[in-house]
Amino acid sequence: MAKKKTIKNAAAKKTAVKRTVARKPAIRNPLLKKILAKKLASPGAPTIGALAAKAVAKLAVISKEVKPRLSRKVDFYPVVLAGGSGTRFWPRSRKALPKQVLALDGAETMIQQTVKRLLPLTSADKFWVISNQAVAPVIRKQFPGLKKQQVLAEPAARNTAPAIGLAAFLLAKKNPDVVIGLFPSDHVIGDEKAFRDDVVRGIDVAASGENIVVMGIQPTRPETGYGYIETGGVLVPKLMRVKRFTEKPTLDKAREFVAEGNYYWNSGMFLWSARTLVNALREHLPATAKVLEEIAKAYGTSRFDGTFARLYPKCENISIDFAVLEPQSAKGEMASRLFCIPTNFGWNDLGSWAALYEHRAAKMGMDANVVESQGLYAENAALNYIYAPKKFVAAIGVRNLVVVETDDALLITTRQHSQDVGKVVKHLQEKGAKSLV
Repeated sequence: MAKKKTIKNAAAKKTAVKRTVARKPAIRNPLLKKILAKKLASPGAPTIGALAAKAVAKLAVISKEVKPRLSRKVDFYPVVLAGGSGTRFWPRSRKALPKQVLALDGAETMIQQTVKRLLPLTSADKFWVISNQAVAPVIRKQFPGLKKQQVLAEPAARNTAPAIGLAAFLLAKKNPDVVIGLFPSDHVIGDEKAFRDDVVRGIDVAASGENIVVMGIQPTRPETGYGYIETGGVLVPKLMRVKRFTEKPTLDKAREFVAEGNYYWNSGMFLWSARTLVNALREHLPATAKVLEEIAKAYGTSRFDGTFARLYPKCENISIDFAVLEPQSAKGEMASRLFCIPTNFGWNDLGSWAALYEHRAAKMGMDANVVESQGLYAENAALNYIYAPKKFVAAIGVRNLVVVETDDALLITTRQHSQDVGKVVKHLQEKGAKSLV
């Protein structure tokens, strides 16, 4: 064995270690190289081998809580939330036929696209869909391969915390170590392979302990319509600690967030083990946790439907963000066990007709008109979204319009004001026009 070389001169030591790290293929981890570089500044490290050994030990400590476990089988259960009303997509979106079960971007409905992009990661029998009593029958028709019990119909709308919480209590009965992924049913993903790669990374972290993982979206603009995640320390590439969650900001604050560089849009996609979520609900939402546990006890028996209908409305009407994530983040960056995976896979939540126009027009070029009709004549017309599938459409001298026709209603607005379409639904509800909502 060759005698270890002691390097006394600090500058010479720095050069020699850098050359050795570059030469040796075993030292490839970028975080390990970073640790070695810091150690070089210390004159107390006499040898290259000692420096490397200390760096490896430190890397092991840092990585312990997020150590990959996908080398063995991890049961992954996607839970798709599909109970929204989609009022900003009126008049196409109605109470019994909301946005998530419509084909807004291609031949498949939004929820069909959601399930399809996740199917390569698990089997169909591990999907759960949580919706409401009006929409559940439509979803079951769109997924004839799913068993009836895989589509749960809430007897009352209680927001996302009780919905995902019920899935956690039900799955924890079977195996508390399964990883649950929470996915909205109406998002668009541009790069599905990159999306699945990031989900696998999140499953990996969630399976490694009592960790909560949120998928953060790299901001492309100062957006006031989304919540933000403030990230802290970087553990390994594409994995950061979460400092806190912030609600929808003002425009000035959103500009600050984007400029800071460590803020990400909250996608509403989360991963955790059933055990982790159950424990978090018991800690932060104890009354609702007791209700959900009672419902879960009845699952698989003749008492379930009645118990579900009787007890579920007693749950608090609260989002998972307010119920668990924000109070968990208040414990501090190191103690919360909240992690963010920063992503850039072409995400769009399609929150309005304007967002749908922008998504589809991006594939068509500048000044495009996005039109679904039986024919089109356009002159000096640009940047319009027109949906009239049974009509010939002529657009002359108009820009930035949104026109949507159904059998019983016609919407005419501008892209700028398309966020206000939900006000129409509220007006119709107040007038008792049930057939139009």
